[in-house]
Amino acid sequence: MKIFVPPIKCQGIKTKLVPWIQDSISLRPATHWIEPFMGSGVVGFNTRPKRATFCDSNPHIIAFYNAIKEHVITPSEARAFLEHEGALLSIRKEEHYYAIRERFNTSADPFDFLFLSRACFNGVMRFNRKGAYNVPFGHKPERFAKAYITKIVNQIDYVAKACEHYDWSFVCSDFRPLLANTNENDFLYCDPPYIGRHVDYFDSWSEQDEADLFDILCSTSASFLLSTWQSTAWRTNAALQKYRERFTILTREHFYHVGASEDNRNAVVEALVSNYQFSQPHTAAETIQQHALAFS
Repeated sequence: MKIFVPPIKCQGIKTKLVPWIQDSISLRPATHWIEPFMGSGVVGFNTRPKRATFCDSNPHIIAFYNAIKEHVITPSEARAFLEHEGALLSIRKEEHYYAIRERFNTSADPFDFLFLSRACFNGVMRFNRKGAYNVPFGHKPERFAKAYITKIVNQIDYVAKACEHYDWSFVCSDFRPLLANTNENDFLYCDPPYIGRHVDYFDSWSEQDEADLFDILCSTSASFLLSTWQSTAWRTNAALQKYRERFTILTREHFYHVGASEDNRNAVVEALVSNYQFSQPHTAAETIQQHALAFS
């Protein structure tokens, strides 16, 4: 099956885990998909629920997707922008990258956010204590070749058409108020920052956050699926034990590649936690067909 890759990149993206995750999801036509830790949005974008609320505490992610939904960023506008800035990058190299980064940290323009996501080091998304984007240049001045731009434009077009056909909203919020009033018609897909493994100033994750999410998931009447980690070669996720005592857990080994070399490819045993029993395996394609619309 073909997996849609979102236009904004970030570390920890679950592109290769989408089929496994979707095999663990069952949605009814009237289900309201709620994703309180949107990140890249890759799981929800591929599941394509008819009604969805995508949420993140990072305002730049939400602003970017609202700009697509509101036709501020269109495929044609994105192509023109990336062609222009890409040509300047090939001439001025890292000087131009850092000029765009400074401009973004002043104006928060979603077009600049797209450029930085694709020209930065290894697709990392990171902000400092003041909320300024601080990822260094990716050292690829010829990054925006024609085929690469077309690929990004097609990704934007996918989201734009989905927003036209489905009832999707993008909200910047903490997860607590978003999940305060969920009900049995909701499906919660939670992919919070992995405690003890990743810290960013927009999506940092504390022991209190972990405890609050656990309490919410224990009390919700909605169905939920939580993505987290069980272990690496060096340690285990102690926070997973409390879930194991109450909920269903599936695990699978996965490799994340965050770095410039294959030596930085680290194995993680991923875990899926749910408050329902996983059904017999079905194909992710069948899940998609239930909710997909053939975009023309």
